[in-house]
This record gives sequence, C-alpha cells and structure tokens, in this order.
Amino acid sequence: MPDGNEYDVEFRGITKRFGDVAAVNNVSLQVHKGEFLSLLGPSGCGKTTSLRMIAGFEQPDEGELLIGGADAVGIPPYKRDVNTVFQSYALFPHKSIIDNVAFGLKQRGMGKTERRAKANEALELVQLAHRADARPSMLSGGQQQRVALARALVMNPRVLLLDEPLGALDLKLRKEMQFELKRIQEHVGITFIYVTHDQEEALSMSDRIAVMSHGVIEQLDEPRVIYDNPKTAFVAGFIGEMNFLTGAVTSANDGVWTVDAGVGVPVQGMGAAPLNEKVRVGLRPERLVVTPNSDSAGTNQVLSTVLSKMYLGDQIQFVVTLPSGATIVAIEQRASVDPATDNIKPGDRVTVSWDTHAPLLLGIVNDTQESPATPLNEETS
Repeated sequence: MPDGNEYDVEFRGITKRFGDVAAVNNVSLQVHKGEFLSLLGPSGCGKTTSLRMIAGFEQPDEGELLIGGADAVGIPPYKRDVNTVFQSYALFPHKSIIDNVAFGLKQRGMGKTERRAKANEALELVQLAHRADARPSMLSGGQQQRVALARALVMNPRVLLLDEPLGALDLKLRKEMQFELKRIQEHVGITFIYVTHDQEEALSMSDRIAVMSHGVIEQLDEPRVIYDNPKTAFVAGFIGEMNFLTGAVTSANDGVWTVDAGVGVPVQGMGAAPLNEKVRVGLRPERLVVTPNSDSAGTNQVLSTVLSKMYLGDQIQFVVTLPSGATIVAIEQRASVDPATDNIKPGDRVTVSWDTHAPLLLGIVNDTQESPATPLNEETS
C-alpha cells in the first residue's frame, strides 16, 4: 500500500446529479488511513452513490475524488485500489470456497500454489479454513458472507467498500457479523467504508460515522459524539430515540439556558442559546426518570399521566402525556429502577424529571420552512 498520504479517500466538493436531483451535493470528506467509517442514513440520502463513486461505478459531476492522494476521477473500477463487498454474495456456485476466494488472484496471474496459500490465509481470517473445499450451497448465509469478505480481503485493497453487506442476514447472524467485521478490520488494518441505514450497526462498529440526508453530510464524528451531541434535529431523530420539544429561549446566562416549551414546566439545559429565539430541544428517553405517586413539579420536573407501559426485556418503556397534551417516551432500566416504578400502570399520575445535562439544543425553528430546525451557529451551539 503506498505511503505518504494521511487519507485513503478524499471528497473535495463532490456533486453527483441524476437528472435534476443532486444525489450527492457538494460533499467534502476525508477518510483516514485504517479507519472504519460508516455512511449512515435513510434511503435516498446519497450514501450508496458516494460509495459507488469511490468504487468507480459512478463518476462525479463536480469536485475532486482522491484515493491514496491520487486523482481517481475517470479511473475505471478495475484500476482502483479498492474492492467492494455487496449484500448479494455473488459466489460462483460451481466452484469450491477456496477457488471462489482465489479467483481474483488467478485473474491477476498469480501461480496456483501461491494463490491457494493466500486464499487459505484469508479463509483462516474469517474462520472458514475448515470449509475450504465446500461449495457455497453447503454454507449458511452468514458463512457465505464471510467468504465474500475473504474474497475481497485477499486482494489486499487500500480501501474495502461494504454496501449493506449484512442486510440479508437474520438479526442473530447480523449481530455476530458486526463483531466479526470489526475484529477483522482491526486485524488487517485496511480502511473500511461501510454503507448502512442501520444505526445500531454504525454505532457498534465505526470509528466515525457520517450521517447523511438529502445528499449532504449532516454530521461526521465518533459514535459517542453523534449520539450524545447531535448537531441537528435530523441526526438526533435518526440516531436512537428522541423526544422533541419546541419553545422560546427565555433566559441564557452563565452557560445555562431555559426554554418555555409549553409542557407545564421550564426546560433548563447547559450551554449557550440564542435569547428569545424559538428552538428545538431534544430529550433522550433513557435520560428521563419516572417517579410514581409524586405531586412535585418545577424546572425539569413535570407532572404527567401514563398512557402506556411496555416491557422490553431489561427495560421498561413508558409513554406519558404531558399537561400540554403532547406525549413523550421514557425508558427505565429494570435492574436499577425503584420497585414502585415497576408497579406503575396506565392511567397513573407520575412525575417525569431530568437533569440539566439531558436537554439538547438542536437548532432554531423557522416556521416558514418544512425543516424542523436550522443548525445553530458556532457561537450558540
């Protein structure tokens, strides 16, 4: 792999249009050597188009695309130092597993002994060396996906592109493969660029996540930062569950702000906020505390009525109705909950509370726009 470049892939103002639609709109992105980067977002957000441009299956209409520091625009896929793993395994059914893995090396002209040795190493990496002589039809879906991964890795690409490779697997296999993919990526040290619409996959495997919407990157950061400090209402709602409240900033002093969100109590949070502006506030369900038989109310503490209650294994999910008539979701861990909370039932009066670090300021609301919130500028975010 060539040295001397800090980034394996760079987008510099990349735009890709299909007719009048900008599938990718002026995106700049730098992918570090050896990192696991996920492109995360809903269908139509531009993540797969971005991956296809890196692979060479699509060409950008504007901007620069660099792979290993070299201009890749116009370079055909087979001349790029990348390889792709798709959701469909595309294995040769008439060939053995080891011959499937060695196929690319054979096309390069590598001798039989050497290519079989390298293919066997790749199969050992994905823990399938013992099935080297089997045919694809003899393997499970998860095993076939490991073969497809070994076939890509054996070529030793600079960058491995993965286009929703676990989408065809059931939940249990998908979780197992998430662990395996991360283990393999850390072992081989190759840059992985992973496309998914599954937030759990992205959060569990990635070094960084680029959350995309309508052809742009809404936020690019480590999973922890993306989850704990989303920059926009879209990111907050797409990553995990989020309760949204809207109201005017009534005070903003000494790093503490207060919003009148119409829920019956002031909502107070930490940070800077634009005074008198209408803003969007987010509250994660797991940051809310539900207390039974309580009549207290005040800042960050609101009297509510339980609308529904659901057991989720080790968690209890409450949907509660606020004095305004709005509903929010609260999630409690059963292992740490007060036994009295476990006995709460629909119709009960409860107090829902949260600390001042829980509310997230997610942008200024513009009533003339369909978008729920405009990101705050650097001075107020």
